[in-house]
This record gives sequence, C-alpha cells and structure tokens, in this order.
Amino acid sequence: MGAFHAYDIRGIYKKDLIPEDVYKMGFFLPQLLKTKRIAVGRDCRESSPEVFQYLVEGLRDAGADVYDLGLATTPMVYYATAKHHFDGSVQITASHNGAEYNGLKVSGRDAMPIGYDNGLNFLEDCVLHKEPIFSGKRGKVIPMDLTQEYFEYLSAFVPKIEKLRVGIDVSNGMAGLFIKKLLGTDNIFYINETPDGRFPNHPPNPLVPENIKQLQQLVKEKTCDIGIIFDGDADRVMFTDENGTFISPDLIIALLGHHFLDGSPARVLQDIRSSKAVGEYLEPMGARMHTWRVGRAYAAPKLREIDGIYGGELAGHYYFKDFYYSDSGLLAALLVLDVLVKMNKPLSGIIRSIKKYETSGEINFRIAKKQEAMDALKAYFTSQEKPTAFFDFDGYRIEFQEWWFNVRPSNTEPYLRFIAEASDSVLLGEKLNDMRTVLAPFIQES
Repeated sequence: MGAFHAYDIRGIYKKDLIPEDVYKMGFFLPQLLKTKRIAVGRDCRESSPEVFQYLVEGLRDAGADVYDLGLATTPMVYYATAKHHFDGSVQITASHNGAEYNGLKVSGRDAMPIGYDNGLNFLEDCVLHKEPIFSGKRGKVIPMDLTQEYFEYLSAFVPKIEKLRVGIDVSNGMAGLFIKKLLGTDNIFYINETPDGRFPNHPPNPLVPENIKQLQQLVKEKTCDIGIIFDGDADRVMFTDENGTFISPDLIIALLGHHFLDGSPARVLQDIRSSKAVGEYLEPMGARMHTWRVGRAYAAPKLREIDGIYGGELAGHYYFKDFYYSDSGLLAALLVLDVLVKMNKPLSGIIRSIKKYETSGEINFRIAKKQEAMDALKAYFTSQEKPTAFFDFDGYRIEFQEWWFNVRPSNTEPYLRFIAEASDSVLLGEKLNDMRTVLAPFIQES
C-alpha cells in the first residue's frame, strides 16, 4: 500500500490513504498495540475530522475506548501517551506535507514510535488481507482536553527574553495552539500564526528554501535576533540567524549543548547526516556522540537505549530524555532561545564558532536501482582514497581525511539522497562533480 512508510502512514487523502482503509487500521490497531484504551489527536487539515471519524469507528468496533484529544500538536500526543500511561496513541497528521495529504503517526507505551519494522507491517498486512469482524461490544469516545495541562508543562521552559527580538513563522500549523500564548507579543513578531489546514501562505515544510522566505524577510524588517519556523504538526523547528541566514539544523544540536552539557560525560545522539563539526564542538563539553539512523522510529528508541540526554536530526527533529525521549519543536525552540539569552552573543557568531566545514546540503536523485548506485559510489571513492571511518546503516557514510559523504535511500519517496561535507569549497565541488559522474547512468528523468 502506498500510504505505509518506514516511520508512519501518510499519503494523499482518498488516493493513497483510503477512508475505508483508515477504518480497518482503526479496527486492527488494538491488536497491534495490545490495548483497548487509545488516545487520538489530530491536526488542522481539512480532511482530519473525516479521517478521525473513520479511525474512531474502527477503534470502537474493535471494542477500544477512544480518548479524544482534539486538535493537538504531535508532541502533545506523545506527552499524553507517556504522561497519562496510554499503551497506544495516534496523531492524525501529514506533518510537513501539503494540504492534500494526511496520515497517522502511531505510538506505543511510553510514546515509543511504531514504525514499519515494529508494527506498521502487521497493520498493513491486516488491512490488505483481513476483514473486520465486529465483536458486538463497541468502545466509547471519551473527551480528554489536555491543552491547558500541556501549555503549563511547556511554560516551565519559557526563558526571560525581554532583550530579544524574535521572528516566528508558525506555517499555519499546530504550533499556533501554543506559541503566542507562551512567548507573548513584546518584541515577538508572528506570521502565519493561525492554524489553517489549507496552508494558504506556504507548504509547512521548513526545509524547502522557498518556504522560509517570508520568515527571512520578517527577520530583516523587524531587526530580529533570531527567526523560528515550525512545520505543520510542530514536531520540527528550524532557525535563521539575525541576518535571515538559514541555520543547518544539525548545527543546532551543537548549540543545545550549552543548555544540556556542563563538562560531565553525557551521551548525545545525532543522525548519520550530521556535520563532523557537531561532535567536535560538543565533545570538549562532555558529550559522548552516538550516530544512528534517520527518523523518529529509530532515533527515539536509540536515545532511550543509550540513555542519552538529548539528540537531533538534520531534518529539524530534536529529542529529549526528559520529554519521554521524544521530539518537540516547541520545546526545542524554547531551549534555543534560552541559550541565546544566556550566551548574549549574536546568533550568527555562535554558529560561526560551530561550523567548520562546507556542506552540500541534502541532494535528491530519482533512482530506481538505489543499492547499485550506492555501491558504485562506495567503490569509486574508496578506490581513490582510504576511508578513516565507515558506517553501513541507513545507506553508507564514508569518512576520509578532509571530507565525507552519506548516501541513503529515502524511506518515504523514490529518491536516493546524498550529502557531503569537506574542509573547503573547492574540494567539496570536486567531490560533487565526481559523485554526479558516478550516478549519471542511474538517474531517471523526473
């Protein structure tokens, strides 16, 4: 089925994500989660109320009680799951995708993610090959509004930012439930602040350069010290400096070290695409860096496994031990503001002290023979130079004396993703030219 992916269930509603299939997902979820008590939240997309109805009908026909969280950020659903001891929950959202998309993010006990490898494969099989058999006892729908409780939880992390000027693009997403109430309006400038599932101003994906132009303009016009932009369901956040320059999200992992690290040993998680500069910056502060796969389905369990204090990803997810090993865009934004206040330096200067290398950013290629293409890159570059480090999960990350690259297959799209980093722009350019030459025979026309 087209809607089942490595991390969640997601697709164009009524094309990839069929209403009748959503009902069946609801019916078989209690079997997967081994519970008859499931919390359900939803984002502001126009299709979310209908998806909710189909999902809830399935859950109830399976005999499960549904605790209706109403409109919620995805991290709020994680909070509800762990804090209120649910063995299962669902957030109805398509995260950063456009308005025509919707989906389900499923969590188990302690808000641990259910991905394809640990449950969504079972659910897909049930939807494809089984028919619901109504037991005769329907579950109940129980309203459970945790909005005020979750706001009070976040309020404890709000720093004193009277001296800062902050520009915030809410992307018409779910962060709008909380951010203005948390930070107020004194020298805080908001755009696209009202949740609107049509996303009328720009798609809610901050990784696309076009989507941050409004924020960059706002930061310059209002002479802000920092720009903040959230994605659609508020599990991700990204930043610009005071000049409106976009900050690579992996560098924010390093910045957060000033909040979490005091010189004592502590484990920090990064994904396989992260800059070498992150570890080089954090290790003198006590960090013991762990590199792992991309995606919440892998990052949250790994942070728990290593007993890490926090971690992050290039995509703008930041995970916190004290937030049930889960990611939260709002919490990350509050902690970054706290660091900026305490350091009392221009953000651009702090980032310059972290960033040591030139990066390509993530480049996507439409390639069918992904493994063959990855192996071709590995063979070519390792024949030219002896690697200093090699990781073979989530594709390949191969490090050399002056540069490194990661090539990995997308888990959600028909792409091969490539990122490289080098000690200078000339070397980076040479390696990117070599990469394109090697991949040319594999690339499909869009």
